[in-house]
Amino acid sequence: MESWHVWVIVGVLLLIIEIFTPGFVVACFGVGCLVAAIFAAFDVSFTVKVVVFSIASLVAFFTVRPLFVKHIYRSDKDAAAKTNVDALVGKVAFVTERIDPSIGKGRASLGGDDWRAITTDDSTIERGQRVEVIRVEGTKLFVKRIVKNQEE
Repeated sequence: MESWHVWVIVGVLLLIIEIFTPGFVVACFGVGCLVAAIFAAFDVSFTVKVVVFSIASLVAFFTVRPLFVKHIYRSDKDAAAKTNVDALVGKVAFVTERIDPSIGKGRASLGGDDWRAITTDDSTIERGQRVEVIRVEGTKLFVKRIVKNQEE
């Protein structure tokens, strides 16, 4: 077996190991091995192969890795999609039963579902008005009245 075979085998093994490890660091060494295998095929000295491996690994680490990490490991702010009740915050609901904080009653319809509704400012909101969902706790919507000039 020639030395370039060893460099290729080690490079491929490192790329396979990268599948099971995060961060794209091991793959950079795999890329370095594959580049060193090209030089090994031309039968250069061991010192040249090690230098080429080191340079190729560093280049992969500082050029390819940041691009890879940027696209694979997005931050929570970029990637997080609101789901479940978190997606309801900011939506517009319609009051189906008068919201009266003094007696603790009130209901609103949002997305075809009927919710218990409570105002955030202890105001009374009549049936048929539009409200904005401020937060959701359990089965209760905390809402505020939409002022006419803020309507969409």
